[in-house]
Amino acid sequence: MIDASHLLLAEYDQIKQEQRARIGFRDNLIYVTFGVMAAVVGSTMARGGHFEMLLLLPPSSVTLGWTYLVNDEKITAVGRYIREELAPRLQELTPERAEVFGWETAHRGDARRHSRKRFQLAVDILTFCISPLAALTVYWLLGPLHWPLLLVSAIEAAMVASLAVQVIRYADLGH
Repeated sequence: MIDASHLLLAEYDQIKQEQRARIGFRDNLIYVTFGVMAAVVGSTMARGGHFEMLLLLPPSSVTLGWTYLVNDEKITAVGRYIREELAPRLQELTPERAEVFGWETAHRGDARRHSRKRFQLAVDILTFCISPLAALTVYWLLGPLHWPLLLVSAIEAAMVASLAVQVIRYADLGH
């Protein structure tokens, strides 16, 4: 027969495994985004300044940025679940209610956490929002301003702005 503490520890192992996988995937999305940026800018320059090609960058950045944000939120949710649900349930089963999973809480109390979170927010905004807006700006200044492409670029600007709002909303600066 399996007791409750073993079940809770097995659950902890499973969700930590998911969290680690999501962290690796999320972090690699930054490098993928830089690769996409380099490919789009490189192709634009290689084709003698076909600046309309820069319109490929915003949808790519928004897609990768949204995927990054969703994974980051799930990583945070796993940590919150461990701190608020799993740890208290396991703590009730331990002798003298010993603290469990202390790291899940301790690292959030770091004096530099707030500045790190603000810096990460700046990196996320720069990577997933400012860079595609810069590509749009270059297109608007140097590219062929045909109405279908202008319409596409306006829609892309709205998509990037929407992503920026979501990145800021999910930044977890207040905790």
